[in-house]
Amino acid sequence: MASPVLQTRLLSSLTKVFADEELQARPFRRATCLRGEVFSLQLAYRAESMLRDLQVAVASDLQRYIQVRAVGLAPSEFPGAHFDDNVLRTTPGLYPDPLLPVGERLPAPPGQWRSLWVTVRVPTRITAGIFTIELALASGDRQVGGATFTLEVLPATLPAQKLKHTSWFHADCIATHYGVDVWSQQHWVLVDRFVRNAVDHGINMLLTPLFTPPLDTQVGGERPTVQLVQVRRSGERYSFDFSRLDRWVHMADAAGVKFFEMSHLFTQWGAAHCPKIVVTENGTEQRIFGWKDKASGRRYRAFLDQFLPELVRYIDRRGLRKRCFFHVSDEPHASHLESFAAAAAMVHHHLQGFAFIDALSNVEYFDRGLVRQPIPASNHIEPFVERGIKDLWTYYCVSQWKDVANRFFCMPSARNRILGAQLYRYDLKGFLQWGYNFWYAQYSTHAIDPFKVTDAGGNFPSGDAFLVYPGEDGPLDSLRGEVFREALQDQRALQLLDSLQGRDKTVQLLERGLEESITMTRYPKDADWLLRMRERCNRRIAAL
Repeated sequence: MASPVLQTRLLSSLTKVFADEELQARPFRRATCLRGEVFSLQLAYRAESMLRDLQVAVASDLQRYIQVRAVGLAPSEFPGAHFDDNVLRTTPGLYPDPLLPVGERLPAPPGQWRSLWVTVRVPTRITAGIFTIELALASGDRQVGGATFTLEVLPATLPAQKLKHTSWFHADCIATHYGVDVWSQQHWVLVDRFVRNAVDHGINMLLTPLFTPPLDTQVGGERPTVQLVQVRRSGERYSFDFSRLDRWVHMADAAGVKFFEMSHLFTQWGAAHCPKIVVTENGTEQRIFGWKDKASGRRYRAFLDQFLPELVRYIDRRGLRKRCFFHVSDEPHASHLESFAAAAAMVHHHLQGFAFIDALSNVEYFDRGLVRQPIPASNHIEPFVERGIKDLWTYYCVSQWKDVANRFFCMPSARNRILGAQLYRYDLKGFLQWGYNFWYAQYSTHAIDPFKVTDAGGNFPSGDAFLVYPGEDGPLDSLRGEVFREALQDQRALQLLDSLQGRDKTVQLLERGLEESITMTRYPKDADWLLRMRERCNRRIAAL
Protein backbone atom coordinates (compact mmCIF):
# COMPACT_ATOMS: atom_id res chain seq x y z
CA MET A 1 0.00 0.00 0.00
CA ALA A 2 1.36 3.42 -0.89
CA SER A 3 2.41 5.63 2.01
CA PRO A 4 0.17 8.59 2.69
CA VAL A 5 1.65 11.89 1.58
CA LEU A 6 1.56 14.95 3.80
CA GLN A 7 2.38 18.44 2.56
CA THR A 8 3.66 20.92 5.13
CA ARG A 9 4.59 24.58 5.12
CA LEU A 10 5.80 26.94 7.86
CA LEU A 11 3.75 30.14 7.94
CA SER A 12 3.69 33.31 9.97
CA SER A 13 0.90 34.07 12.41
CA LEU A 14 -0.56 36.47 9.84
CA THR A 15 -1.80 33.79 7.43
CA LYS A 16 -5.33 32.46 7.80
CA VAL A 17 -5.39 28.88 6.56
CA PHE A 18 -8.74 27.97 4.99
CA ALA A 19 -9.47 24.29 4.53
CA ASP A 20 -10.74 24.73 0.97
CA GLU A 21 -8.18 27.18 -0.38
CA GLU A 22 -4.69 26.78 -1.80
CA LEU A 23 -1.95 28.38 0.25
CA GLN A 24 -0.71 31.66 -1.21
CA ALA A 25 1.64 32.81 1.55
CA ARG A 26 5.34 32.19 1.22
CA PRO A 27 7.11 29.91 3.70
CA PHE A 28 8.16 31.57 6.96
CA ARG A 29 11.26 29.86 8.26
CA ARG A 30 13.07 32.28 10.55
CA ALA A 31 12.55 35.46 12.56
CA THR A 32 13.83 37.48 15.49
CA CYS A 33 12.07 38.41 18.70
CA LEU A 34 12.78 40.21 21.95
CA ARG A 35 13.01 38.65 25.37
CA GLY A 36 9.65 38.63 27.10
CA GLU A 37 7.75 38.43 23.82
CA VAL A 38 5.03 35.92 22.96
CA PHE A 39 6.00 34.76 19.48
CA SER A 40 3.70 32.76 17.20
CA LEU A 41 4.09 30.83 13.96
CA GLN A 42 2.10 28.14 12.16
CA LEU A 43 2.74 24.78 10.56
CA ALA A 44 0.20 24.16 7.81
CA TYR A 45 -0.35 20.64 6.55
CA ARG A 46 -2.51 18.78 4.03
CA ALA A 47 -2.95 15.02 3.77
CA GLU A 48 -3.66 13.49 0.40
CA SER A 49 -5.36 10.50 2.00
CA MET A 50 -6.93 9.84 5.37
CA LEU A 51 -4.55 9.95 8.35
CA ARG A 52 -6.48 8.88 11.39
CA ASP A 53 -3.69 9.01 13.95
CA LEU A 54 -1.68 12.11 13.05
CA GLN A 55 0.32 13.52 15.96
CA VAL A 56 2.79 16.34 16.48
CA ALA A 57 6.08 16.41 18.39
CA VAL A 58 8.35 19.35 19.23
CA ALA A 59 12.10 19.31 19.78
CA SER A 60 13.86 22.51 20.85
CA ASP A 61 15.94 24.04 23.62
CA LEU A 62 12.90 26.30 24.05
CA GLN A 63 10.56 23.32 24.40
CA ARG A 64 9.37 24.13 27.92
CA TYR A 65 8.15 27.52 26.64
CA ILE A 66 6.33 26.18 23.57
CA GLN A 67 2.64 25.39 23.22
CA VAL A 68 1.11 23.78 20.13
CA ARG A 69 -2.61 24.05 19.39
CA ALA A 70 -4.77 23.14 16.44
CA VAL A 71 -6.43 25.97 14.54
CA GLY A 72 -10.09 25.03 14.52
CA LEU A 73 -12.74 26.10 12.05
CA ALA A 74 -15.67 28.20 13.21
CA PRO A 75 -18.91 28.68 11.29
CA SER A 76 -19.87 32.12 10.05
CA GLU A 77 -23.31 32.69 8.61
CA PHE A 78 -22.73 36.44 8.48
CA PRO A 79 -19.09 37.32 7.76
CA GLY A 80 -20.20 40.85 6.88
CA ALA A 81 -21.35 42.86 3.91
CA HIS A 82 -20.45 46.01 1.96
CA PHE A 83 -16.82 45.93 3.12
CA ASP A 84 -13.94 47.55 1.28
CA ASP A 85 -11.66 45.27 -0.75
CA ASN A 86 -9.24 44.50 2.10
CA VAL A 87 -10.99 41.27 3.10
CA LEU A 88 -10.24 37.61 2.45
CA ARG A 89 -13.77 36.50 1.61
CA THR A 90 -17.33 37.37 2.65
CA THR A 91 -19.07 34.11 1.83
CA PRO A 92 -20.68 32.15 4.67
CA GLY A 93 -18.73 29.09 5.67
CA LEU A 94 -15.96 27.84 7.93
CA TYR A 95 -13.27 30.28 9.05
CA PRO A 96 -10.05 29.54 10.96
CA ASP A 97 -10.28 31.02 14.46
CA PRO A 98 -10.46 28.93 17.69
CA LEU A 99 -7.21 27.48 19.00
CA LEU A 100 -7.93 24.01 20.32
CA PRO A 101 -5.95 21.51 22.39
CA VAL A 102 -4.14 19.04 20.18
CA GLY A 103 -5.32 16.02 22.14
CA GLU A 104 -4.41 12.55 20.99
CA ARG A 105 -4.77 13.17 17.27
CA LEU A 106 -4.89 16.02 14.80
CA PRO A 107 -7.66 16.59 12.28
CA ALA A 108 -6.37 15.63 8.85
CA PRO A 109 -9.26 15.29 6.39
CA PRO A 110 -7.83 14.41 2.97
CA GLY A 111 -7.39 17.31 0.61
CA GLN A 112 -7.93 20.00 3.25
CA TRP A 113 -5.32 22.44 4.50
CA ARG A 114 -5.19 22.67 8.28
CA SER A 115 -2.69 24.35 10.58
CA LEU A 116 -1.02 24.13 13.95
CA TRP A 117 -0.50 27.27 16.01
CA VAL A 118 2.90 27.29 17.71
CA THR A 119 3.32 29.74 20.60
CA VAL A 120 6.71 30.50 22.13
CA ARG A 121 6.60 32.39 25.43
CA VAL A 122 10.14 33.74 25.45
CA PRO A 123 11.33 34.33 29.04
CA THR A 124 12.54 37.80 29.99
CA ARG A 125 15.81 36.43 31.39
CA ILE A 126 16.73 33.94 28.70
CA THR A 127 20.20 34.11 27.20
CA ALA A 128 20.08 35.67 23.76
CA GLY A 129 20.89 33.34 20.91
CA ILE A 130 19.65 31.35 17.93
CA PHE A 131 17.22 28.51 18.66
CA THR A 132 15.79 25.89 16.34
CA ILE A 133 12.26 24.56 16.74
CA GLU A 134 11.77 21.18 15.10
CA LEU A 135 8.16 20.22 14.41
CA ALA A 136 7.48 16.63 13.41
CA LEU A 137 4.19 15.13 12.26
CA ALA A 138 3.89 11.39 12.68
CA SER A 139 1.34 8.75 11.79
CA GLY A 140 1.77 5.75 14.01
CA ASP A 141 5.51 5.13 14.29
CA ARG A 142 6.37 6.88 11.01
CA GLN A 143 7.23 10.55 10.53
CA VAL A 144 5.22 11.80 7.58
CA GLY A 145 6.04 15.49 7.64
CA GLY A 146 7.65 18.30 9.54
CA ALA A 147 9.72 21.46 9.39
CA THR A 148 12.33 23.40 11.34
CA PHE A 149 11.95 27.03 12.34
CA THR A 150 14.81 29.26 13.48
CA LEU A 151 14.09 31.89 16.12
CA GLU A 152 16.76 34.36 17.13
CA VAL A 153 16.19 35.86 20.58
CA LEU A 154 17.85 39.27 20.67
CA PRO A 155 19.62 40.75 23.73
CA ALA A 156 16.86 43.23 24.56
CA THR A 157 13.69 42.88 26.60
CA LEU A 158 10.22 43.98 25.52
CA PRO A 159 9.13 46.75 27.93
CA ALA A 160 5.97 46.61 29.98
CA GLN A 161 2.76 47.70 28.29
CA LYS A 162 1.99 51.39 28.76
CA LEU A 163 -1.26 51.36 26.78
CA LYS A 164 -4.47 51.21 28.78
CA HIS A 165 -6.59 48.55 27.11
CA THR A 166 -10.08 47.35 27.88
CA SER A 167 -12.12 44.81 25.97
CA TRP A 168 -15.39 44.58 27.80
CA PHE A 169 -15.62 41.66 30.19
CA HIS A 170 -19.15 40.24 30.43
CA ALA A 171 -19.42 38.35 33.72
CA ASP A 172 -23.05 37.41 33.03
CA CYS A 173 -22.13 35.59 29.81
CA ILE A 174 -19.83 33.32 31.81
CA ALA A 175 -22.55 32.42 34.31
CA THR A 176 -25.08 31.84 31.54
CA HIS A 177 -22.86 29.68 29.35
CA TYR A 178 -21.59 27.45 32.15
CA GLY A 179 -24.96 27.24 33.91
CA VAL A 180 -23.71 28.47 37.28
CA ASP A 181 -25.25 30.95 39.69
CA VAL A 182 -23.88 34.48 39.51
CA TRP A 183 -21.19 34.99 42.17
CA SER A 184 -21.32 31.38 43.27
CA GLN A 185 -17.94 29.82 43.99
CA GLN A 186 -18.00 28.13 40.56
CA HIS A 187 -18.67 31.50 38.93
CA TRP A 188 -15.78 33.17 40.76
CA VAL A 189 -13.40 30.39 39.67
CA LEU A 190 -14.42 30.74 36.03
CA VAL A 191 -14.36 34.55 36.11
CA ASP A 192 -10.84 34.42 37.53
CA ARG A 193 -9.66 32.15 34.70
CA PHE A 194 -11.08 34.43 32.04
CA VAL A 195 -9.68 37.56 33.72
CA ARG A 196 -6.22 35.98 33.73
CA ASN A 197 -6.59 35.12 30.06
CA ALA A 198 -7.63 38.69 29.29
CA VAL A 199 -4.62 40.11 31.14
CA ASP A 200 -2.33 37.70 29.30
CA HIS A 201 -3.58 39.22 26.04
CA GLY A 202 -2.90 42.80 27.07
CA ILE A 203 -6.28 43.71 28.57
CA ASN A 204 -5.12 45.57 31.67
CA MET A 205 -8.33 47.46 32.43
CA LEU A 206 -11.32 45.45 33.67
CA LEU A 207 -14.96 46.41 33.19
CA THR A 208 -16.24 46.29 36.76
CA PRO A 209 -20.01 45.80 37.21
CA LEU A 210 -20.81 48.04 40.16
CA PHE A 211 -24.33 47.47 38.85
CA THR A 212 -25.42 45.31 35.90
CA PRO A 213 -23.85 47.14 32.94
CA PRO A 214 -26.53 48.83 30.80
CA LEU A 215 -24.83 47.67 27.60
CA ASP A 216 -26.22 45.90 24.55
CA THR A 217 -29.58 45.45 26.22
CA GLN A 218 -32.93 45.58 24.45
CA VAL A 219 -35.03 48.56 25.51
CA GLY A 220 -37.34 47.21 28.17
CA GLY A 221 -35.26 44.05 28.55
CA GLU A 222 -32.62 43.15 31.08
CA ARG A 223 -29.48 41.09 31.44
CA PRO A 224 -28.74 38.72 34.33
CA THR A 225 -27.90 40.61 37.50
CA VAL A 226 -24.16 40.79 38.13
CA GLN A 227 -24.24 43.70 40.56
CA LEU A 228 -21.14 43.79 42.77
CA VAL A 229 -22.36 46.47 45.19
CA GLN A 230 -25.01 45.10 47.49
CA VAL A 231 -27.61 47.72 48.40
CA ARG A 232 -30.12 47.89 51.22
CA ARG A 233 -32.94 50.40 51.38
CA SER A 234 -34.88 51.72 54.32
CA GLY A 235 -37.33 54.39 53.27
CA GLU A 236 -35.34 57.09 51.50
CA ARG A 237 -31.99 55.91 52.86
CA TYR A 238 -29.59 53.46 51.25
CA SER A 239 -26.69 51.51 52.70
CA PHE A 240 -23.96 49.89 50.65
CA ASP A 241 -21.96 46.70 51.14
CA PHE A 242 -18.69 46.69 49.16
CA SER A 243 -17.46 43.26 50.27
CA ARG A 244 -18.25 41.61 46.93
CA LEU A 245 -16.57 44.47 45.07
CA ASP A 246 -13.60 44.01 47.39
CA ARG A 247 -13.35 40.36 46.39
CA TRP A 248 -13.42 41.43 42.74
CA VAL A 249 -10.56 43.87 43.35
CA HIS A 250 -8.47 41.23 45.14
CA MET A 251 -9.07 38.77 42.30
CA ALA A 252 -8.15 41.35 39.68
CA ASP A 253 -5.02 42.39 41.54
CA ALA A 254 -3.85 38.79 41.75
CA ALA A 255 -4.46 38.38 38.00
CA GLY A 256 -2.41 41.46 37.12
CA VAL A 257 -5.20 43.94 36.32
CA LYS A 258 -3.88 47.51 36.47
CA PHE A 259 -7.06 49.58 36.12
CA PHE A 260 -10.76 49.34 36.93
CA GLU A 261 -13.37 50.59 34.48
CA MET A 262 -16.50 51.24 36.49
CA SER A 263 -19.65 50.23 34.64
CA HIS A 264 -21.76 52.91 32.99
CA LEU A 265 -24.03 54.88 35.31
CA PHE A 266 -26.63 55.52 32.57
CA THR A 267 -28.05 53.57 29.66
CA GLN A 268 -26.35 53.27 26.28
CA TRP A 269 -26.99 55.61 23.33
CA GLY A 270 -28.05 58.77 25.08
CA ALA A 271 -28.04 58.39 28.87
CA ALA A 272 -31.82 58.66 29.00
CA HIS A 273 -32.49 55.91 31.55
CA CYS A 274 -31.04 54.23 34.62
CA PRO A 275 -29.04 51.03 34.75
CA LYS A 276 -30.65 48.00 36.33
CA ILE A 277 -30.13 48.23 40.10
CA VAL A 278 -31.50 45.81 42.69
CA VAL A 279 -31.81 46.44 46.42
CA THR A 280 -32.83 44.44 49.46
CA GLU A 281 -35.68 45.86 51.48
CA ASN A 282 -37.45 44.06 54.33
CA GLY A 283 -35.52 40.91 53.42
CA THR A 284 -36.70 40.91 49.79
CA GLU A 285 -34.57 41.69 46.74
CA GLN A 286 -36.23 43.88 44.14
CA ARG A 287 -35.28 45.96 41.12
CA ILE A 288 -35.72 49.64 41.82
CA PHE A 289 -34.16 51.21 38.72
CA GLY A 290 -34.13 50.29 35.05
CA TRP A 291 -35.58 51.25 31.69
CA LYS A 292 -38.75 52.65 33.22
CA ASP A 293 -36.80 55.24 35.19
CA LYS A 294 -35.58 58.49 33.70
CA ALA A 295 -31.93 59.22 34.29
CA SER A 296 -32.71 62.78 35.35
CA GLY A 297 -35.43 61.74 37.78
CA ARG A 298 -35.39 62.83 41.40
CA ARG A 299 -35.20 59.26 42.74
CA TYR A 300 -32.09 58.30 40.79
CA ARG A 301 -30.41 61.60 41.57
CA ALA A 302 -31.05 60.98 45.28
CA PHE A 303 -29.64 57.47 44.96
CA LEU A 304 -26.44 58.69 43.30
CA ASP A 305 -26.07 61.46 45.88
CA GLN A 306 -25.86 58.74 48.53
CA PHE A 307 -24.00 56.08 46.57
CA LEU A 308 -21.17 57.98 44.90
CA PRO A 309 -19.70 59.56 48.06
CA GLU A 310 -19.68 56.10 49.69
CA LEU A 311 -18.02 54.61 46.61
CA VAL A 312 -15.33 57.30 46.66
CA ARG A 313 -14.64 56.58 50.32
CA TYR A 314 -14.26 52.89 49.51
CA ILE A 315 -11.93 53.67 46.60
CA ASP A 316 -9.77 55.90 48.76
CA ARG A 317 -9.62 53.36 51.59
CA ARG A 318 -8.30 50.81 49.09
CA GLY A 319 -5.90 53.30 47.48
CA LEU A 320 -7.52 52.86 44.06
CA ARG A 321 -8.14 56.47 43.04
CA LYS A 322 -5.52 56.57 40.26
CA ARG A 323 -6.65 53.18 38.95
CA CYS A 324 -10.37 53.89 38.53
CA PHE A 325 -12.09 55.17 35.40
CA PHE A 326 -15.76 56.09 35.08
CA HIS A 327 -18.38 56.24 32.33
CA VAL A 328 -21.52 58.26 31.80
CA SER A 329 -23.05 56.57 28.72
CA ASP A 330 -21.73 54.63 25.76
CA GLU A 331 -21.84 55.94 22.18
CA PRO A 332 -24.08 59.01 22.50
CA HIS A 333 -25.13 60.54 19.20
CA ALA A 334 -25.42 64.21 18.26
CA SER A 335 -29.10 64.21 19.24
CA HIS A 336 -28.26 63.12 22.79
CA LEU A 337 -26.27 66.18 23.84
CA GLU A 338 -28.84 67.50 26.29
CA SER A 339 -29.64 64.20 28.01
CA PHE A 340 -25.94 63.34 28.22
CA ALA A 341 -25.16 66.80 29.66
CA ALA A 342 -27.79 66.37 32.36
CA ALA A 343 -26.49 62.93 33.27
CA ALA A 344 -22.86 64.06 33.32
CA ALA A 345 -23.70 66.95 35.63
CA MET A 346 -25.24 64.52 38.12
CA VAL A 347 -22.03 62.57 38.59
CA HIS A 348 -19.10 64.86 37.80
CA HIS A 349 -19.32 66.87 41.01
CA HIS A 350 -19.23 63.67 43.10
CA LEU A 351 -16.31 62.24 41.15
CA GLN A 352 -13.99 65.22 40.82
CA GLY A 353 -10.46 64.19 39.99
CA PHE A 354 -11.46 60.85 38.46
CA ALA A 355 -10.98 60.09 34.79
CA PHE A 356 -14.17 59.82 32.73
CA ILE A 357 -13.97 57.91 29.46
CA ASP A 358 -16.76 57.45 26.94
CA ALA A 359 -16.81 56.01 23.44
CA LEU A 360 -18.27 58.49 20.95
CA SER A 361 -17.81 59.97 17.49
CA ASN A 362 -19.11 63.55 17.81
CA VAL A 363 -16.37 65.98 18.84
CA GLU A 364 -18.94 68.45 20.19
CA TYR A 365 -19.14 66.38 23.38
CA PHE A 366 -15.53 67.31 24.05
CA ASP A 367 -15.89 70.89 22.86
CA ARG A 368 -18.73 71.44 25.33
CA GLY A 369 -16.77 69.87 28.18
CA LEU A 370 -19.21 66.99 28.60
CA VAL A 371 -16.58 64.28 28.16
CA ARG A 372 -13.22 64.85 29.78
CA GLN A 373 -11.48 61.92 28.12
CA PRO A 374 -13.25 61.10 24.84
CA ILE A 375 -12.65 57.77 23.10
CA PRO A 376 -13.38 58.47 19.43
CA ALA A 377 -13.96 55.67 16.97
CA SER A 378 -10.94 54.99 14.80
CA ASN A 379 -12.76 56.28 11.70
CA HIS A 380 -13.71 59.53 13.48
CA ILE A 381 -10.46 60.25 15.31
CA GLU A 382 -9.00 63.08 13.20
CA PRO A 383 -11.05 66.01 14.65
CA PHE A 384 -10.00 64.88 18.12
CA VAL A 385 -6.35 64.65 17.06
CA GLU A 386 -6.55 68.17 15.63
CA ARG A 387 -7.63 69.47 19.04
CA GLY A 388 -4.46 68.14 20.61
CA ILE A 389 -6.32 66.18 23.27
CA LYS A 390 -3.93 64.83 25.86
CA ASP A 391 -3.84 61.07 26.47
CA LEU A 392 -6.17 60.28 23.57
CA TRP A 393 -7.70 56.81 23.14
CA THR A 394 -9.53 55.18 20.26
CA TYR A 395 -11.93 52.26 19.79
CA TYR A 396 -13.49 50.15 17.09
CA CYS A 397 -16.55 47.91 16.91
CA VAL A 398 -19.08 46.69 14.34
CA SER A 399 -19.27 50.08 12.61
CA GLN A 400 -15.57 50.32 11.79
CA TRP A 401 -15.58 48.11 8.70
CA LYS A 402 -14.34 50.44 5.98
CA ASP A 403 -10.66 51.34 5.54
CA VAL A 404 -9.70 51.11 9.24
CA ALA A 405 -8.21 48.23 11.24
CA ASN A 406 -10.47 45.60 12.77
CA ARG A 407 -10.49 41.89 13.55
CA PHE A 408 -13.51 40.30 11.88
CA PHE A 409 -13.21 36.71 10.68
CA CYS A 410 -13.23 37.83 7.05
CA MET A 411 -10.35 40.27 7.41
CA PRO A 412 -6.69 39.39 6.94
CA SER A 413 -4.70 39.15 10.16
CA ALA A 414 -2.48 42.01 8.99
CA ARG A 415 -5.54 44.28 9.30
CA ASN A 416 -5.79 43.16 12.92
CA ARG A 417 -2.11 43.62 13.72
CA ILE A 418 -1.54 46.97 11.96
CA LEU A 419 -3.28 48.68 14.88
CA GLY A 420 -0.09 48.40 16.93
CA ALA A 421 1.80 50.58 14.45
CA GLN A 422 -1.13 53.00 14.34
CA LEU A 423 -1.31 53.24 18.13
CA TYR A 424 2.37 54.19 18.14
CA ARG A 425 2.09 56.60 15.19
CA TYR A 426 -0.75 58.53 16.87
CA ASP A 427 0.88 58.20 20.31
CA LEU A 428 -2.41 56.90 21.69
CA LYS A 429 -2.70 56.08 25.37
CA GLY A 430 -5.67 53.73 25.36
CA PHE A 431 -7.77 51.35 23.29
CA LEU A 432 -11.31 50.06 23.87
CA GLN A 433 -13.28 47.28 22.25
CA TRP A 434 -16.66 46.08 23.44
CA GLY A 435 -16.51 42.31 23.04
CA TYR A 436 -14.03 40.17 24.93
CA ASN A 437 -16.67 37.52 25.64
CA PHE A 438 -20.14 38.63 24.54
CA TRP A 439 -21.85 35.28 24.03
CA TYR A 440 -25.40 36.61 23.58
CA ALA A 441 -27.36 37.65 20.53
CA GLN A 442 -27.59 41.37 19.83
CA TYR A 443 -29.33 43.28 22.63
CA SER A 444 -28.80 40.26 24.92
CA THR A 445 -32.13 38.77 23.92
CA HIS A 446 -30.86 35.21 24.35
CA ALA A 447 -27.70 33.20 24.83
CA ILE A 448 -25.83 31.69 21.89
CA ASP A 449 -23.32 28.87 21.57
CA PRO A 450 -20.18 30.71 20.39
CA PHE A 451 -18.85 27.54 18.76
CA LYS A 452 -21.92 27.54 16.50
CA VAL A 453 -22.98 31.19 16.32
CA THR A 454 -20.20 33.71 15.81
CA ASP A 455 -22.23 36.69 14.56
CA ALA A 456 -24.41 37.57 17.59
CA GLY A 457 -27.41 35.87 16.04
CA GLY A 458 -26.79 37.21 12.52
CA ASN A 459 -26.42 40.82 13.63
CA PHE A 460 -22.69 41.57 13.81
CA PRO A 461 -19.96 40.32 11.46
CA SER A 462 -18.29 37.24 12.91
CA GLY A 463 -15.39 38.24 15.11
CA ASP A 464 -16.92 41.42 16.51
CA ALA A 465 -18.65 40.14 19.62
CA PHE A 466 -16.01 37.96 21.26
CA LEU A 467 -12.30 37.28 21.24
CA VAL A 468 -12.29 34.17 23.42
CA TYR A 469 -14.22 30.90 23.43
CA PRO A 470 -15.62 29.10 26.48
CA GLY A 471 -13.76 25.82 26.81
CA GLU A 472 -14.84 22.99 29.08
CA ASP A 473 -13.09 24.46 32.11
CA GLY A 474 -12.23 27.96 31.01
CA PRO A 475 -10.97 30.09 28.13
CA LEU A 476 -9.88 28.89 24.72
CA ASP A 477 -7.96 31.45 22.69
CA SER A 478 -8.65 32.62 19.16
CA LEU A 479 -6.05 33.34 16.53
CA ARG A 480 -7.49 36.88 16.44
CA GLY A 481 -6.64 37.33 20.12
CA GLU A 482 -3.10 36.06 19.59
CA VAL A 483 -2.58 38.39 16.63
CA PHE A 484 -3.99 41.36 18.53
CA ARG A 485 -1.49 40.69 21.32
CA GLU A 486 1.20 40.84 18.62
CA ALA A 487 -0.15 44.27 17.64
CA LEU A 488 0.30 45.45 21.23
CA GLN A 489 3.81 43.98 21.25
CA ASP A 490 4.60 45.93 18.08
CA GLN A 491 3.61 49.14 19.86
CA ARG A 492 5.79 48.22 22.85
CA ALA A 493 8.78 47.45 20.60
CA LEU A 494 8.38 50.77 18.80
CA GLN A 495 8.18 52.55 22.15
CA LEU A 496 11.39 50.83 23.24
CA LEU A 497 13.14 51.96 20.07
CA ASP A 498 11.73 55.46 20.61
CA SER A 499 13.33 55.54 24.05
CA LEU A 500 16.69 54.56 22.54
CA GLN A 501 16.89 56.84 19.51
CA GLY A 502 14.01 59.32 19.67
CA ARG A 503 10.60 59.55 18.02
CA ASP A 504 11.63 61.13 14.70
CA LYS A 505 14.10 58.37 13.83
CA THR A 506 11.66 55.69 14.97
CA VAL A 507 8.84 57.07 12.81
CA GLN A 508 11.26 57.16 9.87
CA LEU A 509 12.17 53.51 10.45
CA LEU A 510 8.51 52.56 10.83
CA GLU A 511 7.50 54.26 7.59
CA ARG A 512 10.60 53.43 5.55
CA GLY A 513 9.70 52.92 1.89
CA LEU A 514 6.13 54.20 2.24
CA GLU A 515 4.84 56.96 -0.02
CA GLU A 516 2.73 58.51 2.75
CA SER A 517 2.54 58.53 6.52
CA ILE A 518 0.53 55.89 8.35
CA THR A 519 -2.94 56.99 9.41
CA MET A 520 -6.01 55.11 10.59
CA THR A 521 -7.19 54.75 6.99
CA ARG A 522 -3.91 54.69 5.06
CA TYR A 523 -1.46 51.96 5.92
CA PRO A 524 0.34 48.99 4.32
CA LYS A 525 -2.10 46.16 3.77
CA ASP A 526 0.16 43.14 3.40
CA ALA A 527 1.53 40.83 6.07
CA ASP A 528 5.05 40.84 4.67
CA TRP A 529 5.37 44.57 5.34
CA LEU A 530 4.47 44.06 9.01
CA LEU A 531 6.95 41.21 9.39
CA ARG A 532 9.72 43.23 7.74
CA MET A 533 8.91 46.28 9.87
CA ARG A 534 9.28 44.28 13.08
CA GLU A 535 12.55 42.81 11.85
CA ARG A 536 13.88 46.32 11.15
CA CYS A 537 12.73 47.46 14.56
CA ASN A 538 14.24 44.45 16.33
CA ARG A 539 17.60 44.75 14.57
CA ARG A 540 17.84 48.45 15.36
CA ILE A 541 17.01 47.82 19.02
CA ALA A 542 19.70 45.17 19.19
CA ALA A 543 22.23 47.50 17.54
CA LEU A 544 21.52 50.22 20.09
